[in-house]
Amino acid sequence: MAPHLRPYRADDLEALYEICLRTGAAGQDATELMADDRLLGDLFVAPYAVLEPERAFVLDDGTGEAGGYIVGALDTRAFEARCEAEWWPAIRERHPGPTGEGVLDDLFIDYLHAMPPAPDAVVAEYPSHLHIDLLPPFQSGGWGRQMMDTFYEAVRAAGSPGVHLSMSAANEGALGFYRHLGLTELASNELTCTFGQRL
Repeated sequence: MAPHLRPYRADDLEALYEICLRTGAAGQDATELMADDRLLGDLFVAPYAVLEPERAFVLDDGTGEAGGYIVGALDTRAFEARCEAEWWPAIRERHPGPTGEGVLDDLFIDYLHAMPPAPDAVVAEYPSHLHIDLLPPFQSGGWGRQMMDTFYEAVRAAGSPGVHLSMSAANEGALGFYRHLGLTELASNELTCTFGQRL
């Protein structure tokens, strides 16, 4: 079977962790930079797959394995609240503070314990948000656009007027991708860039 998009299944979760790790260093493989190879997934993909699986989609490589994913939340504020109640406490307990291990672990542990809410001005216009990652064999083949369109349709059908995403400003490939798709650049600094798309 050829590669295709499909809804997320619970048995995809470990593959999503792996994809998140292999794209976690500004789009590059973070495997050698992380002491805890599940931390990135705990932050950026698993809470969506577990808490809001109806808005998670997988790029199936044609054999049933995931080669990419797009996940997100319909209502950012509701999702933030649910994560604070149901997801972050256990993750913070596993990572109570910096360890000095790995190159990136402490950066993300600090983020975990001081996670800022999405800006009010962004959420007011773009109340949904997403995360997308594709392994290198599936990049630059049109899959990213299809995955974005699939997510847009899912949240539009549920009543959302707009979607935003935040990303590492060092990920030049992703910056080019979002600009090529015509997303609006809402905010940027030396570390992050936020884009929005009205639906």
